[in-house]
Parts: sequence; C-alpha cells; structure tokens
Amino acid sequence: MRPLTDDRPKPMIEFHGRPFLEYLVEMLREQGFERILMLLGYLPEVVQEHFGDGSRFGVEIGYSVSGPDDLTVSRLQLVEDRLDESFLLMYCDNYWPMQMDRMWARFREHGLPAMVTVYSNRDGHRPGKDSVRVEDGVVTAFDKHRRAPDLQGVEISYAILTRPVLELLPDEDELIEVALYPQLAERRQLAGYVTDHRYYSVGSLERLPITERFLARRPALILDRDGTLNRRPPQAEYVTSPDEFAWLPGSLEALRLLKERDYLVVVVSNQAGIGRGAMTEHDLTAVNRRMFEEADGAIGGFYHCPHDWDEGCECRKPAPGMLFQAQREHDLDLTRTTFIGDDERDGQAADAAGSPFVLVGEERALLDAVRELVGDKVAAA
Repeated sequence: MRPLTDDRPKPMIEFHGRPFLEYLVEMLREQGFERILMLLGYLPEVVQEHFGDGSRFGVEIGYSVSGPDDLTVSRLQLVEDRLDESFLLMYCDNYWPMQMDRMWARFREHGLPAMVTVYSNRDGHRPGKDSVRVEDGVVTAFDKHRRAPDLQGVEISYAILTRPVLELLPDEDELIEVALYPQLAERRQLAGYVTDHRYYSVGSLERLPITERFLARRPALILDRDGTLNRRPPQAEYVTSPDEFAWLPGSLEALRLLKERDYLVVVVSNQAGIGRGAMTEHDLTAVNRRMFEEADGAIGGFYHCPHDWDEGCECRKPAPGMLFQAQREHDLDLTRTTFIGDDERDGQAADAAGSPFVLVGEERALLDAVRELVGDKVAAA
C-alpha cells in the first residue's frame, strides 16, 4: 500500500476527505454500538489523534497498542479482560454494510459460540479467494490456505464471538482465521452468515477506485416497473412492444425530479413473458429504449428476470437477485438504497436484500413517494 501508508496505517487512507476507518465507526454507531476497542500496531498515534476518546463521533473509543507485527491471537489475548461476553470482531480494512439486528438474530437462532460473515462470491468477484464451506448456516470447512474441497465464500472479518472460544487460542501468535475458525468448523461450532452484498476494501491499491466510488454514496433509488412506473397489464399478459407501454400519471415527473437531484435510478422487473414465449429480449429492449428516451435519460439501468414463474431462479422477485446485480454493477449500498414497488413480492425482495422499501399504489403514487424521499415539500404543496 505504499506510498499511501508511509505516514499512516491503511485504515486511515482518506476517501472524500474522511479516513476509511471513520466510515466504519459511523456504521457501528448507526447500528447501535456504544463502545469500540481498537487494537492498534502500526503508527497508532495517527488513529488516536484523529478519534480521541470517540466523543466527537458519538461513541466511546478505547485503545490497545502492541507491536506492529503482532497478529490477532496475541492482540485478543492482551485485551481479553476488557471484552464483553459476546462481542463483534472486525478488521479495519473491509467495509460491508452490516445490519446488526439481522446478524444477532441469526447468531441467537443457531445457538453456537461463534459466527463469521461470508461473502458468497457467486459472481467470482474475488477469484481464488474462497476459503469457507457453509451448509445449512453452519461452517463445515474453513481453510485460509484454500486446499479443502467445495469451498465457496470469502470470510470478510465481521465475526460475533463469545469469550469462551478464546480458550481455544494457542500460546503462539497467529491469525485468528488459522488459529480458531478451523477448529470451530471441525467441531460444527461456527455459524456462517452468508451475504451476496459486495464488500469494499483498502487492502490493495487496485481496489481503491471502487471503494472510492462506493463511499461517494451517490443517492440511488430502485424502482419496480409494472404498476409502479406504468400501467400494469392484466394477469399473465405482458407489455410486449413500446406501443403497449403507458406511463402512470406522475411517473415522468417523479423521474424528472430524481434526475434534478442527481439520483441514480435503476429499474428491476419480472418479465416472465420472455420465458413463456410471449415476447423476446429484443421486444423488451425496445420498451426499455422508449422508457429511457421519454424519461430524458433519468433511468441509469434496467434489470429483468426472463424466467418463467416456476423455474426456481435467484432473480425473479421475491428473490433479491436483481437488486444484488444492480448493487454490484453500480457499487450501491443497499442498506441506504430505497426500493419502491407496488407488490408484496417487491417488499419481500427488498427485505431479502436489506433495502428500505416503500409501497405505492392507488392511495400513494410514485410521485408522492419520491417527493417525500427527496424532501420536495414545496413541489408537493
């Protein structure tokens, strides 16, 4: 990471005028954490001078400073008497939009002494990095050296641990991924919280540009199509050509308002008519083209599921596949990206992806929801 780390540890590399670690502290505070213990080694004074006691950031921050080459085991053993009975262990070079209430519920549900968070890596974003096998929510293999068979998933260092598991740590210093997690996996004592939401890092120079884009936090909105933007066709019928597409009242105005506020707008839509032979991909592209042109370029992306109703795909709502596809291609934070739709399946997809959801329909049009979202009180009056 040099020369960026000549005068600072890598979590203090700045994005948009703020160190990476500050984004993590902000997220922890938003997730309800009140106390943070930072285990520091390399240039600890840079971190301490910036964060102080944490009061400026709405949390209480304590520190433990050891040698810059110390690994996780020795650093944890050094502070064992300062840890709660259950605690969250994070590395400071990965940002993943955590939703602690969901993680805690899953942890309690499994009733195991530890749980790690695993990026599914279905998209191959981290080639050759799979180190975990998760079956029915339990880690059955954890191999940092990636030699075990059927590994699928990258452990991203958001772990809920209980103090008793620290008794398994060896006397010699080692990474916790080598010293503890394989032991727990072998005993079937390690839960796995699997996520399809991409994580972002300051771990290498080549990854910094996408982390910069992600942390820019450009406002974004995900929209359903039929029934939200345009008139919904009857059951089992489809909009098969541009001539059959009809905007709902206020939809174009809502898109204009979003464009004025520099929102990235993406549309996600089930299009089973393709899988059922009622229309083609070319037909859908023609409809999308009309929408893009009449919305004056306000729509930044179209995503659709072409599969028939019962194909069991991961993209047809209420499955969240299209939302995760949009997340990866636009580096969205889905926990900060609202999904607006008119159907309970839209709400279920939003919930599965961790996105806020707004329901629209006859009593509440898209324009009303958008005005509330962007704070356009004057226009709504």
